[in-house]
Amino acid sequence: MNYRHIYHAGNFADVLKHAVLARLVTYLKQKDKAFRVLDTHAGIGLYDLSSEEARKTGEWRDGIGRLLDAELPAPIAAILEPYLTAVRDLNPDGGLTHYPGSPKLVRMLFRPQDRLSAMELHPDDYETLHRQFDGDFQSRITHLDGWLALGAHLPPKEKRGLILVDPPFEIEGEYERLVDGLAKGYRRFAGGIYCLWYPLKKGAPINDFHAALKALEIPKMLCVELSVRSDRDTTGLAGSGLVIVNPPFTLKGELDILLPFLKAQLTQDRFASARCFWLRGEAAFNPGP
Repeated sequence: MNYRHIYHAGNFADVLKHAVLARLVTYLKQKDKAFRVLDTHAGIGLYDLSSEEARKTGEWRDGIGRLLDAELPAPIAAILEPYLTAVRDLNPDGGLTHYPGSPKLVRMLFRPQDRLSAMELHPDDYETLHRQFDGDFQSRITHLDGWLALGAHLPPKEKRGLILVDPPFEIEGEYERLVDGLAKGYRRFAGGIYCLWYPLKKGAPINDFHAALKALEIPKMLCVELSVRSDRDTTGLAGSGLVIVNPPFTLKGELDILLPFLKAQLTQDRFASARCFWLRGEAAFNPGP
């Protein structure tokens, strides 16, 4: 439990994850019926980019820092609107000091009927997250290993939901654990939208990970990946990916528009790349939950 996201808040991986997350929440809001977001590895909720930790790495400067004041073509602006509006609302005086973690972002997008269940295991981060949402009746903050939530907290009573699984990848076997966690959650709540985050770095077993996901035989799985630099000369994060189970029928088309822009805007060397493809399923299917 040594990972602290404050060092990485707002970086290029957060941009991709949170842009997609905002689109998924926006999609769920198209129906009047309530839904629940289950965030298994929630962090502290809100990050101070002026803090010593954030300034030590400055990763946000090559992430949200490149995007917030960029000139956006109209189609890109429309796709990013829920995400960027939330970031701007946290910085009403302009500039960029505060950045929303996943639980804060989704909560900012909620209607009165929607609910959040956020899990955090790190004791200090849990206390910070709990204070952040203290008194908020739409949010339940739990001190819990998020992997356990995929069994104990599914299905949600609303019967509609989005499950974000964003582990820190501190230990060996996290890719395998992500597959096992999805299998467990899907057995309990097959109608949910699942969004699984994973790192792209030198030596990462991505092909094996994708093969294991395919072997689950879940009908609809969309994969999106963005790398901002080569992984040849670094042991750090070169890119990140998301697997979306039961994706909205509009998401693939939106990502096909968005990814080339993000690649161009966030690139750090000539080896930057982006792709969006189906692990299982087809481009045309009925809308999900």
